[in-house]
Amino acid sequence: MTEHPIGLSIRQGVKVYPGTTALKYVDFDLRMGAVNVLVGENGAGKSTMMKVIAGVEQLTLGRIFMGEEEVRFHSTDEAARHGIGIVFQELNLFPNMTVAENIFIAREKTRAGIDIDASAQKREARKLMERLEHDIDPDTLVGDLQVGQQQIVEIAKSLAQDARILILDEPTSALSAAEVEILFKVIADLKRNGVGIVYISHRLEELIRIGDYITVLRDGVITGTRSMDGVDIDWIVRNMIGDSSKEFAKAEEHPLGEEVLRTENVSLPRASGGMAVEDVSFSLRQGEILGIYGLMGAGRTELLECIMGRHPHCEGRFFVEGTELSGSSIAGRIKRGIALIPEDRKRDGLVQILSTRENMTLSSLGKFTRGLHMSLKKETQIVADYVKRMTVKIASVDHEVSSLSGGNQQKVVISKALMTGPKVLLMDEPSRGIDIGAKAEVFRVMRKLAADGLGIVFVTSDLEEVLALSDRIIVMSNGRITGEFDGRTASETALVKASSLGHEPAEHFKEHA
Repeated sequence: MTEHPIGLSIRQGVKVYPGTTALKYVDFDLRMGAVNVLVGENGAGKSTMMKVIAGVEQLTLGRIFMGEEEVRFHSTDEAARHGIGIVFQELNLFPNMTVAENIFIAREKTRAGIDIDASAQKREARKLMERLEHDIDPDTLVGDLQVGQQQIVEIAKSLAQDARILILDEPTSALSAAEVEILFKVIADLKRNGVGIVYISHRLEELIRIGDYITVLRDGVITGTRSMDGVDIDWIVRNMIGDSSKEFAKAEEHPLGEEVLRTENVSLPRASGGMAVEDVSFSLRQGEILGIYGLMGAGRTELLECIMGRHPHCEGRFFVEGTELSGSSIAGRIKRGIALIPEDRKRDGLVQILSTRENMTLSSLGKFTRGLHMSLKKETQIVADYVKRMTVKIASVDHEVSSLSGGNQQKVVISKALMTGPKVLLMDEPSRGIDIGAKAEVFRVMRKLAADGLGIVFVTSDLEEVLALSDRIIVMSNGRITGEFDGRTASETALVKASSLGHEPAEHFKEHA
């Protein structure tokens, strides 16, 4: 294999955020004229490391070198002057501006510094589109382009700055198979021109196909780095999650009841093109905990929101206890026995200026109301019962909910949902942002609810959680189900492989007890 020169190095890099260390003494070499693949689970430190290289963040400790020269980028502009460009997973474009205007934003070509030379910008934009093998008119509004075309515009922005190092963060997450092939041709051309490419992705087979060098991160530590020669999926997974699967304490088994929820062919188009959820069908039984595992952007949250009625334009059918749901109002879904614990509890689950008592009863005020009158005594009694049942640590139920810890706020959100008397509880990342003790209590509550016959669907990107809690596990990737596993026999390796798939049929990856 051709030896590629090192264009940039990080030595003993440390990045500390309040409460966490994202990078722990990493050594990283970025090689020019090659694709440097970076892989790891969510939160492993991949994006942090790339933000450091691109000048978005600065190292807490450690040094960065370009050749023999030590560099330190205090801004993206400073990194760009050294030939470094980054294309984020969330595209950074202005939809109401043209392709040419987006490419040269904040670096406009001018006539003698007086006015913008729009013709020169269009000419340069057209040349960049030809180089990237795309026939996109520079006068087209970016908002009118498909997601794949917008991705090309982002790359053109970096190339217009003469980027010699190009960082691509999950570049294929919203692309079709045909658009992926075009992107790979563009990457091959950039390699031939000596550009060093850093490629971050969760799609393992894609990485093996396109990568020249691979670096694996786990919990901020580099666990493997080498040439891609001889690397297979098992090697990547082993370095991502460790040599052996962890053992988890499983919930006590209890008999499952009848089917309580069924979804059929649920699909949800993205506003920017493509599908957020594509043809998803599954069923849930009384007392069952169904885990939905996947990575960011897999469509898990959107699926729960479709079930809850938050997307009136979604397609598909929903059944509770065998009866089809009609209409898509959230209030109607709550009445039919569906409740949602949202991913962002502060934004979507709580009203921060209201008390704990008022937040808990917000979705079930009818229980305490007769005509125009509300019984505060009855409300207070039921709230006190839930505080005890959920072990919410609180001085007074009349204190603002914002004064509680994250774990106790989550218990308030769960209590609010349970007060509606649900048959199905949808939980989106129920342990996000809470400490390990609070997690254990939330999990205990979930197991108790399931034992009492409640059907639970919970979304997580944490392997330990999904394996510890689930009776059955569905894996999603790119809006589709790519794997289904029995919770008693599922392995970390199998889940990681299924979550990295792009367009393969799900049936091939089913495992049953």
